[in-house]
Amino acid sequence: MRVILILDTAFVNGGQAKVAIDSALGLKAMGHDPVIFAGVGPVAREVLDAGISVQCLDQSELVSDGNVLKAAWRGIHNAEAAAALERLLAQETGGDTVVHVHAWAKALSSSIAGPIARSRLPCVYTMHEYFLLCPNGGFYNYQKHEHCPLTPMSAACIATHCDARNYLRKTWRVLRTGVMKYVHHLPETLRDVICFHPFQRAIIAPHLYPGTRLHEIANPIEVENLGPKADPASGEIIFLGRISMEKGVFVFAEAARLAGITPVFVGDGPLAGELQQRYPEAQVLGWHDAAGVRQRLRAARALVFPSLWYEGQPLTVLEALALGTPVIAADACAGRESVIDGETGLWFRQADASDLADKLRTMQDDALVTQMSNAAHARYWADPFTLERHCTRLLAVYGSVLGQFQ
Repeated sequence: MRVILILDTAFVNGGQAKVAIDSALGLKAMGHDPVIFAGVGPVAREVLDAGISVQCLDQSELVSDGNVLKAAWRGIHNAEAAAALERLLAQETGGDTVVHVHAWAKALSSSIAGPIARSRLPCVYTMHEYFLLCPNGGFYNYQKHEHCPLTPMSAACIATHCDARNYLRKTWRVLRTGVMKYVHHLPETLRDVICFHPFQRAIIAPHLYPGTRLHEIANPIEVENLGPKADPASGEIIFLGRISMEKGVFVFAEAARLAGITPVFVGDGPLAGELQQRYPEAQVLGWHDAAGVRQRLRAARALVFPSLWYEGQPLTVLEALALGTPVIAADACAGRESVIDGETGLWFRQADASDLADKLRTMQDDALVTQMSNAAHARYWADPFTLERHCTRLLAVYGSVLGQFQ
């Protein structure tokens, strides 16, 4: 099978690109023929080493373009990307070729819709974030720091300042979304959408183009089976990730203070200084490499995932469970989907520091932590989220959409 993978960057700079590139590597190893089409370089070394064909436009990400007006227009309509994709897809004769879109909002723009539609090739899209549906990509109000209940692109949505920066940027995003929907027709083009789990399905289903088919495929994660923990009740309760408001870092810090424990933050971000100032008892350890992250997760008593926005599929939660570390997750974010409340971790009311404090106190019970640790490890490894499993399920979806076109 030949798979044209479309993404903004040809290297790993976040979860979207990592999943796309990992799937390309996995498909290649299984004997298929993946092709990567990307806007921004450089091309990842592992892709080149695997002999995967890549077409990279060597553009910059929109946020890195020194010409703000040029970047603003390119984010709405990237003519170079559209023309290059048109040429690439024109070479495909169909039969066993599928187009798989992973990312478009940070470089390529929704102008990719036209070439895909004209190619008449079957196409799938992975919903890593929500720009296909929501102007700011998150169903989240960054000014109020809460979920946004408004219908995307309604009058109320357009009038609401929900952007993380300013309303001018929100206005540009509304314009971009309008062009995406009514000029490029990207939602109409991407009629087979991959989501990660039922929680995400419930969020996006009411807003999809009529007739869109949803497929559930969890992302792969890289983690070694180290066996059950020898001493699960040792270690600290930690947060892992970007230190920013939407990640709920202040909810954890306040809850830890109420519970009388020291919060540990593995990561960095724009609010690290403010966090340290407001909560001097907190340990802020900065970013770690992949090996360091796994070591911290394995050694932790529990991971707290207090995110205030929906998220897509938090791989940190899955990695913690795979390492035998229970997770305390906010009940209105996707992190909860991987946690069995009371068995492999606990849920708490999102944004409620008092309720999270109660859960932190509960996790001081060594016997309970040991029980949850063993259950987390056993549950995960009964059906691990391997790359092979991921690619096998992708191939099933590809086969399904090919069948629709034959």
